[in-house]
Amino acid sequence: MPPLTHKRILITRTRHQASELATQLESLGAITILIPTIEIVPPTSFAALDAALTCLRTYDWLLFTSANAVEAFHRRAQFLHLTQLPKHIAVIGPATLRAANAIGLTVDLVPPQYIAESLAEALLPEAPGRSFLLPRAAEARDTLPETLTAAGATVTIAEAYRNETPPDSIPALQHLFSAPENYPDAITFTSASTATNLFALLEAANLALSPGITLASIGPITSQTLRALGHEPTVEAAEPTIRALVHALATYWS
Repeated sequence: MPPLTHKRILITRTRHQASELATQLESLGAITILIPTIEIVPPTSFAALDAALTCLRTYDWLLFTSANAVEAFHRRAQFLHLTQLPKHIAVIGPATLRAANAIGLTVDLVPPQYIAESLAEALLPEAPGRSFLLPRAAEARDTLPETLTAAGATVTIAEAYRNETPPDSIPALQHLFSAPENYPDAITFTSASTATNLFALLEAANLALSPGITLASIGPITSQTLRALGHEPTVEAAEPTIRALVHALATYWS
């Protein structure tokens, strides 16, 4: 019998990103429940991103720390009819690499660990006197730009998109937690934002999690956020990838 047979697992990713996780969980017997706690929306202004894109060739490095950033960059570059690229491109991990390759970008660097600290460390030899463009969400950790700036780099941060909380998720959560027989066996968290937003939504809906629900974190940064919110992750993926997250859940229940 597959290790996740009949396990009800709540997926909190954006709707357009949830299918990969759902497919892998369902292949192991799980019943998936999709209630996104994040939706990707345009930035409040494209001014900073447009200014950076129009002089893209002047940057030594273009940095992507999420697939969402790649997609937002691509949409805006197409809108502006731009084809120029910087000298080098670095991405944080395999999902971001796939997104970059899908739009025809050649990536020069992927760090050994798929977190900002590892990407910063890998780029340190390139930092002194070099210029970096970092298109990212409005709300993001500053580990990467701060580390590179301290090492002598010039880092331009351009807001490419924002994470918002979907308002229709509150009634969906109220229904899910209306009775114990509806409760999920596990909740997956694929970013710090999914954790922060889920607990904000639960608070707004006057709901609390049952202590018996398994909390599955994709990696150390997400786990750190869960702990800051007062919830110890039950399982953590060995590396911050969807495959590793699914494997961690399967191992936990096998």
